[in-house]
Amino acid sequence: MELKNKKLTMEEFLEERKLVLASWPTGSDPLLDFSVSVPFLKSLPEHKNFAIKLQHAKGQGRTLIQPRAGVPVVSEHIKLLKYLEQSGADFVPSTIDSYTRQNRYMEAEKGIKESEILNRALLNGFPVVNHGVDKCRWVMESVNVPIQARHGTPDARLLAEIIHAAGWTSNEGGGISYNIPYAKHVPLETSIRHWQYCDRLVGFYEEQGIRINREPYGPLTGTIVPPCISNTVAICEALLAAEQGVKNITVGYGMGGNMTQDVAAIHTLLEQTDEYLHRFGYHDVVVTTVFHQWMGGFPKDEAQATALISLSSTTAAMSKATKMITKTTHESIGIPTMEANGEGIKASKFVVTLLQDQHYPASAKLELEKDQIKREVNCLMDAIYAVGEGDLAIGVCKAFQQGLIDVPFAPAKVNAGKILPARDNEGAIRILEFGNLAFTPDIKEFHREKIQARADQEHRPISFQLTVDDVYAVSTGHLVGRPQLKG
Repeated sequence: MELKNKKLTMEEFLEERKLVLASWPTGSDPLLDFSVSVPFLKSLPEHKNFAIKLQHAKGQGRTLIQPRAGVPVVSEHIKLLKYLEQSGADFVPSTIDSYTRQNRYMEAEKGIKESEILNRALLNGFPVVNHGVDKCRWVMESVNVPIQARHGTPDARLLAEIIHAAGWTSNEGGGISYNIPYAKHVPLETSIRHWQYCDRLVGFYEEQGIRINREPYGPLTGTIVPPCISNTVAICEALLAAEQGVKNITVGYGMGGNMTQDVAAIHTLLEQTDEYLHRFGYHDVVVTTVFHQWMGGFPKDEAQATALISLSSTTAAMSKATKMITKTTHESIGIPTMEANGEGIKASKFVVTLLQDQHYPASAKLELEKDQIKREVNCLMDAIYAVGEGDLAIGVCKAFQQGLIDVPFAPAKVNAGKILPARDNEGAIRILEFGNLAFTPDIKEFHREKIQARADQEHRPISFQLTVDDVYAVSTGHLVGRPQLKG
């Protein structure tokens, strides 16, 4: 089927669904029949519905908390999620293992069995497709908060079928954000088409009166990504999802480190997502935001890591992000313990609760940053629609091929990989090398002037070394990668 940003007909969707469900034995489960899944989802209490809980939080101006977590054995996964809920998580995740993300279910099955025999996790997540609907329902019924699947899967069609039929009312990802940062050889046309199916599934459930949340992955590569890049991708994925009937969308952003820029990024992300949805006729979509705590290198010292978590939480609370994804003090070590994950939740929850009645003050600097991000996003969106001749799905594919939009440090071959970010004197993320980004000359000049001012202060030339220094800076306790002072 030729890729277009057009809602799948019910006939097209059901025909494809036969193939999706036949791709692995758990797809033949009678619980996946819509005559079973629809009444089951309708019977869920509101406090277990992700979309409803997010909408309430948005109305109250609260920032809710969600960690990352997932282990392969069902009983241990339930134990983990219960602990995280007791630690204060408003939502619990199920992070999916790497084999499942690549649709390698045979290897995932082997990993489950070996994990059970050896009594230790040999998969880096929870393999939902192998466990099937019944076991995923068991997980959902064991906690009293909504569950979201978090993964990184270019083709999540069967995964989406299973989690939603099991009562998990949120699925993270999208055809761009779960391809460009995660895959190397998957064509964008393929991943966007597969995620159109995932979104059409949610759209079908919405047509039955069932609220389900969808969340594009905001941080992308998580390595000093300019706000205009991540915001543009989020807006594109929101529009693609809305076309398939999704009504509740959470757009995300990963902490950059300069608080004014981060607050501006969250504000503009919400404002521009709403603007573009309305511009293209999607007037009944509820948009919320998610702020991801620092995604780059963490300090090894646990006290310093807690401070970074608290700073992230402060920014999220002051920006009024609807939700925040937490980190742990073990980020620089490896997979965190259950206890470390719980401590990250508690620290984050304490900060956002303290700040829930405060707002980041209005200022000329904040408005300047918001205006700059909006102009950059509009340039990129205009270019995407132009090369797609009005079709967003086609435009996204062509824009990436031509480098008109480009994600720094991404593995995907379709991504040009020609842009380089660097910080300015105040730690805001700017663009050092533009590649073929679809920016006007005045936008490029703004970035050049900001980076030149930093280079002048540091008495060094503008070069790739700025980027390198910035990538490693936070893990050493600095936001800007300043050169070491001599003598």
